[in-house]
Amino acid sequence: MALARPWALIALLSPEQACRPTALALGSFDGVHAGHRHVIARAVAMAAGPPALVPTVLSFWPHPREVLAGEPRLRLDLPGEKLSVLGPLGIEQLVLVPFDLQLAALSPEQFVQQVLRDQLQAGAVVIGENFRFGNRRSGGPEDLQRLGAACGMAVEVLPLLDEGGSRYSSSRIRQALAEADLVEAERLLQRPYRFSGQVVRGRGLGRGLGWPTANLQVDGRKCLPKEGVYAAWAWRGESQQAMPAVMNLGRQPTIDPEAPSAVEVHLLDAEVDLAGDSLRVQPLQWLRGQQAFGSLDELTGQISRDADQARALLAAAQLPG
Repeated sequence: MALARPWALIALLSPEQACRPTALALGSFDGVHAGHRHVIARAVAMAAGPPALVPTVLSFWPHPREVLAGEPRLRLDLPGEKLSVLGPLGIEQLVLVPFDLQLAALSPEQFVQQVLRDQLQAGAVVIGENFRFGNRRSGGPEDLQRLGAACGMAVEVLPLLDEGGSRYSSSRIRQALAEADLVEAERLLQRPYRFSGQVVRGRGLGRGLGWPTANLQVDGRKCLPKEGVYAAWAWRGESQQAMPAVMNLGRQPTIDPEAPSAVEVHLLDAEVDLAGDSLRVQPLQWLRGQQAFGSLDELTGQISRDADQARALLAAAQLPG
């Protein structure tokens, strides 16, 4: 049960560190769904030249709305998680522009000159038709094409992709996760949904019940699925060996109803001390929602049934690759 990784991870760089000159796929690309891949594929094709350019995804961190409106933005992919997705698509580097008030104040003309031309020496740029840039989102695709032409930069604008009248979007993937529809999320992502976290010491409550769990500290900006109990696959650190598991995502209404929401993973039929390690998790199927039990005996009985159900589902599932 190994995770195939036949390519080296691409680089995650600042604009100052980037290899130049570049062909840019410009946008957020959260989830790297089919619509995003359409833009990325065209940037990779344009990079072949002549002249030859470095195929690059250019994005912003944090999300502009976090800076400008104070809105928390949960991400389907954190920057480091994008690297293994973009590499197989032909991208050689992911460049993150730090988004702050100074960058937000740039006019469209200043953004093109200072970021795209001066810093990244862009010879080609590809965007979706809904791309906006510059102070107060004042620049649109036509502006980028006009400004690019003035400085010798080819700009292509691609239409948004849809299926059956529904546009491919990161929002659709988030909605699927909110409904615990992992099959639909995987279909839209074109890969299984996964997240990772650092294993931290808990209070040993699960171990006291006979069900030791790894308590995961997950980046608060990561979009997680609906709360509940899941059958899941887990990988320890950089290991390629998948381990069957049952995961609880959410509160502990029976043991400690006042405790904050948590991610707890129990490895099925394995005794492994994971404290201090990182753990990658792929939820496979939602089993049930959170519920309060009248006694610890009732709780442990349900946990045992959850484990049996998860074990059967994972045994019948296609091994993750």
